[in-house]
Amino acid sequence: MFFQHIYDKTLAQASYLIGCQKTGEAIVIDPKRDVDTYLEIAKQNGLRITHVTETHIHADFLSGARELAAITGATMYLSDEGGEGWEYEFDHVGLKNGAVIIVGNLTLEVIHTPGHTPESISFLLTDKPASLQPVMLFTGDFVFVGDIGRPDLLEKAAGMLGTQDAGALQMYHSIQKFNTLPDFLQVWPGHGAGSACGKALGAVPSSTVGYEKIRNWAFQYDDDQEGFIKYLLTDQPEPPKYFATMKKLNKVNRPLLTAVPTQKKLTGEEVKEAMAQGIKLIDTRNKVEFAAGFLPDSLNIQGNNAFATWMGWFINYEEPFMLVAAETQIEDLTRKLMRIGLDNVYGYISDVTSAGVELAKSEVIEMDEFKTYLNREDVQVIDLRGVAEYNAGHIEGAENVFIGTLPTNLEKISRDKQVVIHCQGGDRAAIGYSILAKNGFKNVKNYSGGIIEWVNKGNPLETELVEAAVC
Repeated sequence: MFFQHIYDKTLAQASYLIGCQKTGEAIVIDPKRDVDTYLEIAKQNGLRITHVTETHIHADFLSGARELAAITGATMYLSDEGGEGWEYEFDHVGLKNGAVIIVGNLTLEVIHTPGHTPESISFLLTDKPASLQPVMLFTGDFVFVGDIGRPDLLEKAAGMLGTQDAGALQMYHSIQKFNTLPDFLQVWPGHGAGSACGKALGAVPSSTVGYEKIRNWAFQYDDDQEGFIKYLLTDQPEPPKYFATMKKLNKVNRPLLTAVPTQKKLTGEEVKEAMAQGIKLIDTRNKVEFAAGFLPDSLNIQGNNAFATWMGWFINYEEPFMLVAAETQIEDLTRKLMRIGLDNVYGYISDVTSAGVELAKSEVIEMDEFKTYLNREDVQVIDLRGVAEYNAGHIEGAENVFIGTLPTNLEKISRDKQVVIHCQGGDRAAIGYSILAKNGFKNVKNYSGGIIEWVNKGNPLETELVEAAVC
């Protein structure tokens, strides 16, 4: 058996290429959209991708299953569980609980494991030449290392009211199925630490059924269904805005993108004209470079591992946008964007000075200056982290406005007082500063050191009761 774990650290998303080396057939589970990765792995190992499958209709990335099937001619095997409204709207071989996919001498048995979503399935892999006992379980967003999939995304991200409680109950019952599996089974999940599909995912890429029974919080509620559901639904992170769009695009018959597109390099004059027409400019440079000089009205979303996630918060799928990026970065950024379906790139520029416009600068302050603004009537301190982060510990007097919702909560930011913003380590505050500057706020300072520096220098935090936050 050939096995390779492919991990996209930018979305903390795992996919898998598994092949029968005797017959040369291979299957890919949960492929990302830039599918050349899988084609190259298959080519290097003498395999043909003949099967493509998914564990569920994804919300956090745009699946490459259809692109991969279109290029290779592979058959798509997708869940037909979940009932009305959860059907894939394009041709595929439907999978129900107990179905078996045969890939040469390998078999993958389908286990219906609803909870994260109603149609979610897991795959139990048996390598028949080695053993008639199963060896691996591919769980998608069902069981992670140290955590389980959240059932609240459909309600919070897609607006499907009433689904989170039903999903939590389904998850409780799915966990009982997992409990019956042999302890020696390897567990390969669909996500790792940093994914918004859970709240406490481990950084280790895989686990075993036995280890999760001991370590994972979800298996400590054997006879406490109510306690399980309450814990599962509490303190989940804010689901990125783009999740609802992903859920739709992964289900419907959409246009395919079978190659990584090239981007047009723009002149400074073209960028200036496009911005005058309302086309957004996203500056992907490091926050320190951005603070030292940026084009007015541009947004600073750094081209790091969180780039796609924050782009999904602030860019819609209908509008064109431009990038500030080095020529050596543009392919990487394009891949990150296409993985969440943001294909409407107008072009990019590498040198912000070429636009011939006076550059603006961020007002970044150090901790000593930040302290002088605390507990003052004429100052508003804004903590841009998520609600759960804020409740776990915040600076006294700071108000919480989550960065992802800042553009729709500008009325909460004072235009009369001095505003001082911060986050955990400065990245979200850099985004926040650029959003406020673009919206005409002149009285903003950025304490970039954030909570990390504040705590490391021995300063105290206040906490909020979870019950108060939930009410």
